[in-house]
Amino acid sequence: MICLQKRLRLPAVRRGFHLITDLLTAELPELEQLRMGTLHVFIQHTSASLSINENADPTVRRDFEEFFNRTAPENAPYFQHTQEGPDDMPAHLKAAMLGSSVTIPVTNGELSLGTWQGVYLGEHRNHGGRRWVVLTLMGA
Repeated sequence: MICLQKRLRLPAVRRGFHLITDLLTAELPELEQLRMGTLHVFIQHTSASLSINENADPTVRRDFEEFFNRTAPENAPYFQHTQEGPDDMPAHLKAAMLGSSVTIPVTNGELSLGTWQGVYLGEHRNHGGRRWVVLTLMGA
């Protein structure tokens, strides 16, 4: 039985959607020991998000960015939370819509993602900096 937790600091990335599946698995050599289990990934920030979606076509990432920028635009006159800049409140809304965690099954030492699935970091700030995620791996 494996039950472990690691805190991982991700590299700073530009605003947008970034595949981090390989970064996560590189930090978890213990995955190979599991026949079955789960990996829970939690981001410790309110202006960035995690999601699972298509990992093959980079236009998906651009379309995500365009959609969420239209849905939660900067400088909207109705935002009251503006002290941290025009990208802050939209970033909080995007993070709330997408979520702060993903849970992925583990089967025979690998993440049981679909053929075209990957884990995304949604960086919703213009200068978000390095982000922290907590990885919790459990299984046998």
